[in-house]
Amino acid sequence: MTLSSLDHALAALPSAYPGPGGAAAVIKNGEVVGRHSWGFANAETRQPFTPQTLFRMCSITKQFTCALLDEFSDKAKLDAIIASYLPNLREPPPEIMDLAHNQSGLRDYWAVAMLHGAPTESAFGPIEAHRVISGTRSLHFRPGTAYSYVNQNFFLISEALEAFSGRSFAELLRTQIFEHYGMNTAFLAADTRAMPDGTQGYEGSEATGYRAAVNHIFWTGDAGLGASLDDMVAWELAIDAQRDNPQGFYNRLSAPVTFRDGTPARYGHGLQRGTLFGRAMTGHGGALRGWRSHRLHLAEERLSVVVMFNHMSEAHSAAAHLAAAALDIAPVSQEENPGNRAVLGHYLDKETGLSASVTPSASGTKLSLRYAYPPETLDLWTQNGAGREATRLSLSDEGLLMERPQENRSVALTCIPDRPGQDDIAGQYHCAELDSVLSLEGTNNALYGAFSGMLGLGRMERLQPLGEDVWLIPCLRALDHSPPGYWTLAFVRNEHRKLTGVRVGCWLARDLFYRRSPE
Repeated sequence: MTLSSLDHALAALPSAYPGPGGAAAVIKNGEVVGRHSWGFANAETRQPFTPQTLFRMCSITKQFTCALLDEFSDKAKLDAIIASYLPNLREPPPEIMDLAHNQSGLRDYWAVAMLHGAPTESAFGPIEAHRVISGTRSLHFRPGTAYSYVNQNFFLISEALEAFSGRSFAELLRTQIFEHYGMNTAFLAADTRAMPDGTQGYEGSEATGYRAAVNHIFWTGDAGLGASLDDMVAWELAIDAQRDNPQGFYNRLSAPVTFRDGTPARYGHGLQRGTLFGRAMTGHGGALRGWRSHRLHLAEERLSVVVMFNHMSEAHSAAAHLAAAALDIAPVSQEENPGNRAVLGHYLDKETGLSASVTPSASGTKLSLRYAYPPETLDLWTQNGAGREATRLSLSDEGLLMERPQENRSVALTCIPDRPGQDDIAGQYHCAELDSVLSLEGTNNALYGAFSGMLGLGRMERLQPLGEDVWLIPCLRALDHSPPGYWTLAFVRNEHRKLTGVRVGCWLARDLFYRRSPE
Protein backbone atom coordinates (compact mmCIF):
# COMPACT_ATOMS: atom_id res chain seq x y z
CA MET A 1 0.00 0.00 0.00
CA THR A 2 1.29 3.42 -0.94
CA LEU A 3 0.23 5.82 1.77
CA SER A 4 0.60 8.80 -0.56
CA SER A 5 -2.02 7.37 -2.94
CA LEU A 6 -4.42 6.81 -0.06
CA ASP A 7 -3.73 10.28 1.33
CA HIS A 8 -4.46 11.70 -2.10
CA ALA A 9 -7.72 9.75 -2.37
CA LEU A 10 -8.85 10.95 1.04
CA ALA A 11 -7.96 14.55 0.28
CA ALA A 12 -9.90 14.35 -3.01
CA LEU A 13 -13.18 13.30 -1.40
CA PRO A 14 -14.57 16.83 -0.79
CA SER A 15 -14.20 17.77 -4.46
CA ALA A 16 -15.12 14.35 -5.89
CA TYR A 17 -18.23 14.12 -3.68
CA PRO A 18 -19.17 17.75 -2.95
CA GLY A 19 -21.47 18.69 -0.14
CA PRO A 20 -21.57 20.39 3.26
CA GLY A 21 -19.29 17.91 5.04
CA GLY A 22 -18.13 14.38 5.65
CA ALA A 23 -15.64 11.98 7.16
CA ALA A 24 -13.91 8.76 6.13
CA ALA A 25 -11.45 6.25 7.55
CA VAL A 26 -9.44 3.31 6.24
CA ILE A 27 -8.32 0.47 8.53
CA LYS A 28 -5.66 -1.99 7.29
CA ASN A 29 -4.08 -4.86 9.23
CA GLY A 30 -5.64 -3.68 12.47
CA GLU A 31 -4.39 -0.09 12.18
CA VAL A 32 -5.99 3.17 11.10
CA VAL A 33 -3.96 4.06 7.99
CA GLY A 34 -6.08 6.99 6.90
CA ARG A 35 -8.63 9.30 8.47
CA HIS A 36 -10.07 12.53 7.13
CA SER A 37 -12.95 14.87 7.97
CA TRP A 38 -13.91 18.10 6.26
CA GLY A 39 -16.58 20.74 5.94
CA PHE A 40 -19.44 21.32 8.31
CA ALA A 41 -21.73 19.09 10.33
CA ASN A 42 -24.11 22.07 10.43
CA ALA A 43 -23.52 24.75 7.83
CA GLU A 44 -25.93 27.21 9.48
CA THR A 45 -24.21 27.15 12.87
CA ARG A 46 -20.75 26.64 11.29
CA GLN A 47 -20.20 23.50 13.34
CA PRO A 48 -17.22 21.61 11.83
CA PHE A 49 -17.46 17.96 10.78
CA THR A 50 -14.93 16.00 12.88
CA PRO A 51 -14.26 12.32 13.64
CA GLN A 52 -16.34 12.86 16.80
CA THR A 53 -19.38 14.23 14.94
CA LEU A 54 -22.49 12.13 15.60
CA PHE A 55 -23.94 10.74 12.40
CA ARG A 56 -26.97 8.74 11.26
CA MET A 57 -25.58 5.41 10.06
CA CYS A 58 -29.05 4.46 8.79
CA SER A 59 -29.24 0.91 7.35
CA ILE A 60 -25.75 0.00 8.56
CA THR A 61 -27.74 -0.54 11.78
CA LYS A 62 -29.07 -3.84 10.42
CA GLN A 63 -25.85 -5.77 11.10
CA PHE A 64 -25.84 -4.49 14.70
CA THR A 65 -29.42 -5.71 15.13
CA CYS A 66 -28.35 -9.13 13.83
CA ALA A 67 -25.30 -9.13 16.10
CA LEU A 68 -27.74 -8.85 19.03
CA LEU A 69 -29.96 -11.54 17.53
CA ASP A 70 -26.95 -13.84 17.26
CA GLU A 71 -26.73 -13.86 21.06
CA PHE A 72 -30.18 -15.49 21.41
CA SER A 73 -30.00 -19.26 20.89
CA ASP A 74 -33.72 -20.05 21.24
CA LYS A 75 -34.98 -18.66 17.93
CA ALA A 76 -38.31 -20.56 18.15
CA LYS A 77 -39.55 -18.23 20.89
CA LEU A 78 -38.61 -15.26 18.75
CA ASP A 79 -40.45 -16.84 15.78
CA ALA A 80 -43.61 -16.93 17.89
CA ILE A 81 -43.23 -13.25 18.76
CA ILE A 82 -42.85 -12.36 15.08
CA ALA A 83 -46.01 -14.32 14.26
CA SER A 84 -47.90 -12.36 16.92
CA TYR A 85 -47.13 -9.12 15.08
CA LEU A 86 -48.89 -10.50 11.97
CA PRO A 87 -52.34 -11.45 13.33
CA ASN A 88 -54.11 -11.12 9.98
CA LEU A 89 -51.62 -13.04 7.86
CA ARG A 90 -53.46 -15.81 6.01
CA GLU A 91 -50.40 -17.98 5.31
CA PRO A 92 -47.48 -19.37 7.33
CA PRO A 93 -45.47 -16.48 8.78
CA PRO A 94 -41.75 -16.00 8.16
CA GLU A 95 -39.26 -17.14 10.75
CA ILE A 96 -36.99 -14.62 12.40
CA MET A 97 -33.96 -15.73 10.35
CA ASP A 98 -35.97 -15.12 7.17
CA LEU A 99 -36.21 -11.54 8.39
CA ALA A 100 -32.48 -11.32 9.13
CA HIS A 101 -31.69 -12.48 5.57
CA ASN A 102 -34.33 -10.30 3.85
CA GLN A 103 -36.13 -13.46 2.73
CA SER A 104 -39.35 -12.86 4.68
CA GLY A 105 -41.72 -12.19 1.78
CA LEU A 106 -43.13 -9.17 3.65
CA ARG A 107 -43.78 -5.99 1.70
CA ASP A 108 -41.74 -3.01 2.86
CA TYR A 109 -43.73 -0.92 5.30
CA TRP A 110 -42.48 2.45 4.07
CA ALA A 111 -43.54 1.57 0.52
CA VAL A 112 -46.92 0.25 1.67
CA ALA A 113 -47.39 3.42 3.74
CA MET A 114 -47.55 5.36 0.47
CA LEU A 115 -50.46 3.16 -0.64
CA HIS A 116 -52.16 4.10 2.63
CA GLY A 117 -51.88 7.76 1.62
CA ALA A 118 -48.98 8.80 3.87
CA PRO A 119 -47.78 12.31 2.93
CA THR A 120 -44.12 12.47 1.94
CA GLU A 121 -42.80 14.10 5.11
CA SER A 122 -45.42 12.90 7.58
CA ALA A 123 -44.61 11.41 10.97
CA PHE A 124 -44.14 7.65 10.93
CA GLY A 125 -43.44 6.06 14.29
CA PRO A 126 -44.13 2.80 16.14
CA ILE A 127 -47.91 3.34 16.14
CA GLU A 128 -48.04 3.82 12.37
CA ALA A 129 -45.56 1.00 11.84
CA HIS A 130 -47.63 -1.53 13.77
CA ARG A 131 -50.84 -0.38 12.06
CA VAL A 132 -49.30 -1.07 8.66
CA ILE A 133 -47.58 -4.32 9.67
CA SER A 134 -50.51 -5.82 11.60
CA GLY A 135 -52.75 -5.34 8.55
CA THR A 136 -50.61 -7.70 6.47
CA ARG A 137 -52.79 -10.42 4.93
CA SER A 138 -50.47 -11.92 2.34
CA LEU A 139 -46.79 -12.15 1.41
CA HIS A 140 -45.38 -11.38 -2.01
CA PHE A 141 -43.34 -14.61 -2.02
CA ARG A 142 -42.97 -17.63 0.23
CA PRO A 143 -40.41 -17.08 3.00
CA GLY A 144 -36.94 -18.36 2.20
CA THR A 145 -37.49 -18.64 -1.55
CA ALA A 146 -36.42 -15.17 -2.72
CA TYR A 147 -34.90 -11.87 -1.61
CA SER A 148 -36.48 -8.47 -1.15
CA TYR A 149 -35.00 -5.58 0.78
CA VAL A 150 -37.48 -4.88 3.57
CA ASN A 151 -36.80 -2.44 6.38
CA GLN A 152 -39.45 -3.67 8.78
CA ASN A 153 -37.75 -7.07 8.90
CA PHE A 154 -35.20 -5.48 11.21
CA PHE A 155 -37.72 -3.26 12.98
CA LEU A 156 -39.59 -6.47 13.89
CA ILE A 157 -36.37 -8.18 15.01
CA SER A 158 -35.63 -5.32 17.41
CA GLU A 159 -39.23 -5.40 18.66
CA ALA A 160 -38.98 -9.16 19.27
CA LEU A 161 -35.66 -8.78 21.09
CA GLU A 162 -37.22 -6.19 23.39
CA ALA A 163 -40.26 -8.38 24.07
CA PHE A 164 -38.15 -11.48 24.74
CA SER A 165 -35.48 -9.83 26.90
CA GLY A 166 -37.62 -7.28 28.73
CA ARG A 167 -34.99 -4.65 27.92
CA SER A 168 -35.12 -1.73 25.50
CA PHE A 169 -33.35 -2.01 22.18
CA ALA A 170 -31.27 1.04 23.09
CA GLU A 171 -30.07 -0.68 26.28
CA LEU A 172 -29.29 -3.91 24.43
CA LEU A 173 -27.15 -2.03 21.91
CA ARG A 174 -25.33 -0.13 24.64
CA THR A 175 -24.59 -3.04 26.97
CA GLN A 176 -24.04 -5.84 24.45
CA ILE A 177 -22.20 -3.98 21.68
CA PHE A 178 -21.17 -0.37 22.27
CA GLU A 179 -19.57 -0.91 25.70
CA HIS A 180 -17.91 -4.15 24.56
CA TYR A 181 -16.26 -2.72 21.47
CA GLY A 182 -15.28 0.80 22.51
CA MET A 183 -18.03 2.63 20.63
CA ASN A 184 -18.06 5.29 23.32
CA THR A 185 -20.51 7.79 21.82
CA ALA A 186 -22.74 5.45 19.78
CA PHE A 187 -26.42 5.42 20.69
CA LEU A 188 -29.89 4.64 19.33
CA ALA A 189 -30.87 7.76 17.36
CA ALA A 190 -34.47 6.70 16.86
CA ASP A 191 -35.97 10.13 16.22
CA THR A 192 -34.80 11.37 12.82
CA ARG A 193 -35.86 14.98 13.36
CA ALA A 194 -32.60 16.06 15.01
CA MET A 195 -29.25 14.85 16.34
CA PRO A 196 -28.19 15.79 19.90
CA ASP A 197 -24.99 17.52 18.75
CA GLY A 198 -26.79 19.53 16.05
CA THR A 199 -25.47 17.64 13.01
CA GLN A 200 -27.71 18.32 10.03
CA GLY A 201 -28.33 16.36 6.84
CA TYR A 202 -28.75 18.25 3.55
CA GLU A 203 -30.56 17.80 0.27
CA GLY A 204 -29.61 19.49 -2.98
CA SER A 205 -26.43 19.88 -5.00
CA GLU A 206 -23.75 22.35 -5.98
CA ALA A 207 -25.97 23.38 -8.90
CA THR A 208 -29.21 23.84 -6.95
CA GLY A 209 -27.84 24.79 -3.54
CA TYR A 210 -28.26 22.86 -0.30
CA ARG A 211 -31.19 22.89 2.08
CA ALA A 212 -31.74 21.17 5.41
CA ALA A 213 -33.44 17.80 4.95
CA VAL A 214 -36.75 17.20 6.74
CA ASN A 215 -37.41 13.75 8.24
CA HIS A 216 -40.05 12.52 10.67
CA ILE A 217 -39.42 8.76 10.76
CA PHE A 218 -38.85 6.80 13.97
CA TRP A 219 -36.14 4.16 13.51
CA THR A 220 -34.98 1.26 15.66
CA GLY A 221 -33.49 -2.02 14.44
CA ASP A 222 -33.80 -1.10 10.79
CA ALA A 223 -31.79 2.13 10.72
CA GLY A 224 -31.53 3.80 14.13
CA LEU A 225 -27.78 3.69 14.86
CA GLY A 226 -26.18 7.01 15.70
CA ALA A 227 -22.37 6.91 15.73
CA SER A 228 -19.28 8.96 15.05
CA LEU A 229 -16.46 8.05 12.71
CA ASP A 230 -14.39 7.15 15.78
CA ASP A 231 -17.16 4.80 16.92
CA MET A 232 -17.20 3.06 13.54
CA VAL A 233 -13.42 2.77 13.54
CA ALA A 234 -13.72 0.99 16.90
CA TRP A 235 -16.23 -1.43 15.31
CA GLU A 236 -13.85 -2.19 12.44
CA LEU A 237 -10.92 -2.71 14.82
CA ALA A 238 -13.02 -5.14 16.87
CA ILE A 239 -13.82 -7.06 13.67
CA ASP A 240 -10.13 -7.35 12.84
CA ALA A 241 -9.21 -8.37 16.38
CA GLN A 242 -11.54 -11.39 16.12
CA ARG A 243 -10.53 -12.36 12.57
CA ASP A 244 -8.93 -15.68 13.55
CA ASN A 245 -11.73 -16.76 15.88
CA PRO A 246 -14.35 -18.84 14.02
CA GLN A 247 -16.84 -17.87 16.73
CA GLY A 248 -15.99 -14.18 16.50
CA PHE A 249 -19.09 -12.07 16.10
CA TYR A 250 -18.32 -10.85 12.57
CA ASN A 251 -17.24 -14.28 11.34
CA ARG A 252 -20.64 -15.58 12.41
CA LEU A 253 -22.48 -12.65 10.83
CA SER A 254 -20.61 -12.98 7.54
CA ALA A 255 -20.84 -16.77 7.30
CA PRO A 256 -22.46 -18.13 4.10
CA VAL A 257 -26.25 -17.91 3.87
CA THR A 258 -28.57 -19.82 1.52
CA PHE A 259 -32.15 -19.79 0.34
CA ARG A 260 -34.40 -22.71 1.30
CA ASP A 261 -33.40 -24.58 -1.88
CA GLY A 262 -29.70 -24.38 -0.97
CA THR A 263 -28.84 -21.64 -3.46
CA PRO A 264 -26.24 -19.23 -2.01
CA ALA A 265 -27.73 -15.91 -0.95
CA ARG A 266 -25.98 -12.58 -1.32
CA TYR A 267 -27.56 -11.01 1.76
CA GLY A 268 -27.68 -12.31 5.29
CA HIS A 269 -27.50 -11.16 8.92
CA GLY A 270 -27.88 -7.53 7.80
CA LEU A 271 -24.84 -7.74 5.50
CA GLN A 272 -24.50 -7.66 1.75
CA ARG A 273 -22.09 -10.15 0.28
CA GLY A 274 -20.24 -9.66 -2.98
CA THR A 275 -16.85 -9.03 -4.54
CA LEU A 276 -14.75 -5.91 -4.99
CA PHE A 277 -11.68 -6.00 -7.24
CA GLY A 278 -11.98 -9.78 -7.24
CA ARG A 279 -11.90 -9.99 -3.43
CA ALA A 280 -14.74 -11.29 -1.27
CA MET A 281 -16.49 -8.36 0.38
CA THR A 282 -19.11 -7.79 3.03
CA GLY A 283 -20.66 -4.49 3.92
CA HIS A 284 -23.70 -2.25 3.82
CA GLY A 285 -24.78 1.25 2.94
CA GLY A 286 -27.09 3.61 4.73
CA ALA A 287 -29.26 6.48 3.55
CA LEU A 288 -31.92 8.87 4.72
CA ARG A 289 -32.90 12.12 3.11
CA GLY A 290 -29.78 14.24 3.71
CA TRP A 291 -27.53 11.40 4.94
CA ARG A 292 -25.39 8.79 3.13
CA SER A 293 -22.95 6.29 4.60
CA HIS A 294 -21.16 3.11 3.61
CA ARG A 295 -18.84 0.58 5.19
CA LEU A 296 -17.11 -2.35 3.52
CA HIS A 297 -14.79 -5.10 4.71
CA LEU A 298 -12.39 -7.27 2.72
CA ALA A 299 -11.51 -10.03 5.18
CA GLU A 300 -8.60 -11.56 3.29
CA GLU A 301 -6.98 -8.16 2.90
CA ARG A 302 -7.76 -7.15 6.51
CA LEU A 303 -9.15 -3.95 5.03
CA SER A 304 -12.13 -1.87 6.16
CA VAL A 305 -13.44 1.45 4.84
CA VAL A 306 -16.05 3.76 6.39
CA VAL A 307 -17.50 6.82 4.62
CA MET A 308 -20.04 9.36 5.96
CA PHE A 309 -21.65 12.24 4.03
CA ASN A 310 -24.26 14.62 5.45
CA HIS A 311 -25.50 15.06 1.88
CA MET A 312 -26.65 12.78 -0.93
CA SER A 313 -23.39 11.90 -2.72
CA GLU A 314 -22.67 8.24 -3.49
CA ALA A 315 -20.93 7.00 -0.35
CA HIS A 316 -20.55 3.47 -1.72
CA SER A 317 -18.52 4.74 -4.70
CA ALA A 318 -16.33 6.78 -2.38
CA ALA A 319 -15.70 3.70 -0.21
CA ALA A 320 -14.72 1.66 -3.27
CA HIS A 321 -12.32 4.39 -4.43
CA LEU A 322 -10.64 4.44 -1.02
CA ALA A 323 -10.35 0.65 -1.02
CA ALA A 324 -8.70 0.79 -4.46
CA ALA A 325 -6.20 3.37 -3.22
CA ALA A 326 -5.43 1.30 -0.11
CA LEU A 327 -4.78 -1.76 -2.28
CA ASP A 328 -2.80 0.15 -4.93
CA ILE A 329 -5.33 -0.83 -7.58
CA ALA A 330 -5.38 1.54 -10.55
CA PRO A 331 -8.76 2.41 -12.09
CA VAL A 332 -9.56 0.06 -14.96
CA SER A 333 -11.02 1.64 -18.08
CA GLN A 334 -13.41 -0.59 -20.00
CA GLU A 335 -14.52 -0.35 -23.57
CA GLU A 336 -18.15 0.63 -23.50
CA ASN A 337 -20.74 -0.81 -25.81
CA PRO A 338 -24.37 0.31 -26.04
CA GLY A 339 -25.38 -3.30 -26.56
CA ASN A 340 -28.08 -5.02 -28.52
CA ARG A 341 -30.70 -2.38 -29.26
CA ALA A 342 -33.19 -5.11 -30.09
CA VAL A 343 -33.84 -5.45 -26.35
CA LEU A 344 -34.79 -1.81 -25.84
CA GLY A 345 -38.40 -1.39 -24.80
CA HIS A 346 -40.96 -1.97 -22.07
CA TYR A 347 -41.74 -5.38 -20.57
CA LEU A 348 -43.98 -6.96 -17.95
CA ASP A 349 -42.94 -9.52 -15.35
CA LYS A 350 -46.23 -11.41 -15.26
CA GLU A 351 -45.31 -13.27 -12.08
CA THR A 352 -45.09 -10.10 -10.00
CA GLY A 353 -47.01 -7.64 -12.17
CA LEU A 354 -43.97 -5.32 -12.30
CA SER A 355 -42.79 -3.52 -15.40
CA ALA A 356 -39.21 -3.49 -16.66
CA SER A 357 -37.94 -0.83 -19.06
CA VAL A 358 -34.67 -1.19 -20.96
CA THR A 359 -33.26 2.06 -22.34
CA PRO A 360 -29.83 3.45 -23.23
CA SER A 361 -27.96 4.70 -20.17
CA ALA A 362 -27.50 8.43 -19.58
CA SER A 363 -24.19 8.31 -21.42
CA GLY A 364 -25.74 6.33 -24.25
CA THR A 365 -22.96 3.74 -24.02
CA LYS A 366 -24.57 1.13 -21.78
CA LEU A 367 -28.03 -0.17 -20.94
CA SER A 368 -30.27 1.08 -18.14
CA LEU A 369 -32.83 -1.26 -16.57
CA ARG A 370 -35.68 0.22 -14.56
CA TYR A 371 -37.18 -2.62 -12.55
CA ALA A 372 -36.11 -2.07 -8.97
CA TYR A 373 -35.20 1.40 -7.68
CA PRO A 374 -32.98 3.14 -8.53
CA PRO A 375 -32.52 1.99 -12.15
CA GLU A 376 -29.56 -0.30 -12.76
CA THR A 377 -26.82 0.37 -15.31
CA LEU A 378 -25.87 -2.93 -16.92
CA ASP A 379 -22.32 -3.75 -17.93
CA LEU A 380 -21.15 -4.48 -21.43
CA TRP A 381 -23.37 -6.37 -23.82
CA THR A 382 -21.66 -9.44 -25.22
CA GLN A 383 -22.95 -12.07 -27.60
CA ASN A 384 -24.65 -13.69 -24.61
CA GLY A 385 -26.28 -10.72 -22.91
CA ALA A 386 -25.80 -7.72 -20.67
CA GLY A 387 -24.84 -7.61 -17.00
CA ARG A 388 -22.42 -9.58 -14.89
CA GLU A 389 -22.71 -10.64 -11.26
CA ALA A 390 -26.00 -8.92 -10.53
CA THR A 391 -28.94 -8.55 -12.92
CA ARG A 392 -28.38 -10.09 -16.33
CA LEU A 393 -30.43 -9.82 -19.50
CA SER A 394 -30.23 -12.38 -22.29
CA LEU A 395 -32.21 -13.26 -25.40
CA SER A 396 -33.82 -16.69 -25.60
CA ASP A 397 -36.29 -18.43 -27.88
CA GLU A 398 -39.04 -17.24 -25.51
CA GLY A 399 -37.92 -13.60 -25.62
CA LEU A 400 -36.01 -11.54 -23.06
CA LEU A 401 -34.84 -13.39 -19.94
CA MET A 402 -33.94 -11.43 -16.79
CA GLU A 403 -31.82 -13.30 -14.27
CA ARG A 404 -31.55 -11.83 -10.77
CA PRO A 405 -29.37 -14.25 -8.76
CA GLN A 406 -29.39 -11.88 -5.78
CA GLU A 407 -33.15 -12.56 -5.58
CA ASN A 408 -32.97 -16.25 -6.57
CA ARG A 409 -35.22 -15.47 -9.54
CA SER A 410 -35.14 -15.98 -13.29
CA VAL A 411 -37.89 -14.08 -15.11
CA ALA A 412 -39.22 -14.32 -18.65
CA LEU A 413 -40.21 -10.78 -19.58
CA THR A 414 -43.19 -10.18 -21.87
CA CYS A 415 -43.02 -7.25 -24.25
CA ILE A 416 -45.78 -4.71 -23.58
CA PRO A 417 -47.63 -3.95 -26.84
CA ASP A 418 -46.98 -0.39 -27.95
CA ARG A 419 -50.65 0.40 -28.36
CA PRO A 420 -52.63 3.02 -26.49
CA GLY A 421 -54.96 1.70 -23.85
CA GLN A 422 -58.67 2.32 -23.92
CA ASP A 423 -59.76 5.64 -22.51
CA ASP A 424 -61.79 3.99 -19.74
CA ILE A 425 -59.47 3.60 -16.78
CA ALA A 426 -60.39 6.72 -14.79
CA GLY A 427 -62.34 5.88 -11.64
CA GLN A 428 -61.99 4.43 -8.16
CA TYR A 429 -60.21 1.17 -7.28
CA HIS A 430 -60.19 -0.56 -3.89
CA CYS A 431 -57.59 -2.95 -2.44
CA ALA A 432 -59.15 -5.36 0.06
CA GLU A 433 -55.69 -6.40 1.28
CA LEU A 434 -54.90 -2.87 2.49
CA ASP A 435 -58.30 -1.17 2.57
CA SER A 436 -56.65 1.38 0.30
CA VAL A 437 -58.14 3.38 -2.58
CA LEU A 438 -56.54 4.30 -5.90
CA SER A 439 -58.20 7.30 -7.52
CA LEU A 440 -57.59 7.98 -11.22
CA GLU A 441 -58.85 11.17 -12.82
CA GLY A 442 -58.66 12.65 -16.31
CA THR A 443 -58.15 11.16 -19.75
CA ASN A 444 -55.31 9.32 -21.43
CA ASN A 445 -53.75 12.63 -22.45
CA ALA A 446 -53.76 13.99 -18.89
CA LEU A 447 -54.34 11.14 -16.44
CA TYR A 448 -53.58 11.63 -12.74
CA GLY A 449 -53.65 9.22 -9.82
CA ALA A 450 -53.20 9.02 -6.06
CA PHE A 451 -53.58 6.55 -3.20
CA SER A 452 -55.47 7.13 0.02
CA GLY A 453 -56.03 5.11 3.16
CA MET A 454 -55.63 5.06 6.91
CA LEU A 455 -52.56 7.35 6.83
CA GLY A 456 -54.01 10.14 4.73
CA LEU A 457 -54.51 11.40 1.18
CA GLY A 458 -51.58 10.94 -1.15
CA ARG A 459 -50.86 13.70 -3.64
CA MET A 460 -51.95 13.43 -7.25
CA GLU A 461 -49.23 12.45 -9.73
CA ARG A 462 -49.41 12.41 -13.52
CA LEU A 463 -49.38 8.86 -14.87
CA GLN A 464 -46.91 7.79 -17.53
CA PRO A 465 -48.05 5.32 -20.23
CA LEU A 466 -45.84 2.31 -21.04
CA GLY A 467 -48.12 0.51 -23.49
CA GLU A 468 -51.43 -1.23 -23.71
CA ASP A 469 -53.07 -1.20 -20.28
CA VAL A 470 -49.78 -0.65 -18.43
CA TRP A 471 -49.02 2.69 -16.79
CA LEU A 472 -46.61 4.05 -14.20
CA ILE A 473 -47.43 6.32 -11.30
CA PRO A 474 -44.27 8.00 -9.99
CA CYS A 475 -43.35 7.90 -6.31
CA LEU A 476 -39.92 9.48 -6.36
CA ARG A 477 -40.22 11.05 -2.93
CA ALA A 478 -41.41 9.01 0.01
CA LEU A 479 -40.86 8.55 3.75
CA ASP A 480 -37.46 6.89 3.34
CA HIS A 481 -34.54 8.12 1.23
CA SER A 482 -35.04 5.30 -1.27
CA PRO A 483 -38.65 5.65 -2.46
CA PRO A 484 -40.66 3.04 -4.35
CA GLY A 485 -39.68 4.81 -7.57
CA TYR A 486 -42.60 3.91 -9.81
CA TRP A 487 -45.70 1.90 -9.10
CA THR A 488 -46.64 -0.29 -12.06
CA LEU A 489 -50.36 -0.23 -12.82
CA ALA A 490 -51.17 -3.30 -14.91
CA PHE A 491 -54.88 -3.17 -15.72
CA VAL A 492 -56.90 -6.37 -15.82
CA ARG A 493 -59.82 -7.07 -18.17
CA ASN A 494 -62.25 -9.99 -18.43
CA GLU A 495 -62.97 -12.08 -21.51
CA HIS A 496 -65.28 -9.34 -22.78
CA ARG A 497 -62.51 -6.71 -22.45
CA LYS A 498 -64.33 -5.05 -19.58
CA LEU A 499 -61.99 -3.47 -17.05
CA THR A 500 -62.19 -5.28 -13.69
CA GLY A 501 -59.23 -3.96 -11.74
CA VAL A 502 -55.51 -3.26 -11.67
CA ARG A 503 -52.41 -5.00 -10.28
CA VAL A 504 -50.30 -2.47 -8.39
CA GLY A 505 -46.73 -3.00 -7.31
CA CYS A 506 -43.13 -1.86 -7.04
CA TRP A 507 -40.06 -3.94 -6.26
CA LEU A 508 -40.48 -3.29 -2.52
CA ALA A 509 -44.19 -4.19 -2.46
CA ARG A 510 -45.44 -6.43 -5.25
CA ASP A 511 -48.69 -7.69 -6.69
CA LEU A 512 -51.52 -5.97 -4.85
CA PHE A 513 -54.91 -6.14 -6.58
CA TYR A 514 -57.23 -3.13 -6.65
CA ARG A 515 -60.76 -3.99 -7.79
CA ARG A 516 -62.63 -1.41 -9.80
CA SER A 517 -65.46 0.17 -7.83
CA PRO A 518 -68.91 0.37 -9.44
CA GLU A 519 -69.58 3.74 -11.05
